[in-house]
Amino acid sequence: MQEAFNDPENFTPRQRAVLDRALGLLMEGGERALTTAGLARAASCSKESIYKWFGDRDGLLAAMIAHQASKVRAPSDDGSALDLARFRARLVDFADDLLHVLGGDVSLALNRLAIGQASREGSRLGQLLIERGRRGIDRRAGALLETGRRRGLIDYRDRDAAYHTLYGLIVRDLHVRMLLGEPDARKPEAFRSLAEEAIAQFFVLFGVRDTKKADPA
Repeated sequence: MQEAFNDPENFTPRQRAVLDRALGLLMEGGERALTTAGLARAASCSKESIYKWFGDRDGLLAAMIAHQASKVRAPSDDGSALDLARFRARLVDFADDLLHVLGGDVSLALNRLAIGQASREGSRLGQLLIERGRRGIDRRAGALLETGRRRGLIDYRDRDAAYHTLYGLIVRDLHVRMLLGEPDARKPEAFRSLAEEAIAQFFVLFGVRDTKKADPA
């Protein structure tokens, strides 16, 4: 597998377009529909390019999952000024993105497929979803929380525990309900308010009351 798969930011716009088409094929026809020849036709590129960019089948799946997970934004610390309002907005954006990605047709199809293959020997889709999807989101979100702690905007003893609390406040039981096809669980128009509510609850638990001492830069 290519090292670039660990960093979706390395994908070119053309590669991202091919990955979006691959995700579409998977969603439309399941794993059997995802062949190199079929993708080459659907994305108007050569099989050689697909092999060069993504390697073998597992490499392609890994790239697809990493690309999908990259749609959940969690900005890194660029050293610019960051007050409580800006930091809270970043967390709300993260929560909103997470709900939209988890509740999207592509992610639900990937997760349902992985669940259906969980007992099949040799199936790696579930492992790839964890390694290239969830862990990438976890890592970026953890860095975002660390930025907030370092700037004096939130406080916690254990970053992983704080992040798992944040994730639970955002997702709650919605993902399970989405996977089971409950219509009321998939209401994108409600995701922003759910995100804002989750972040408000997170600040009750981990917010710093006196933010006057927070580092503005």
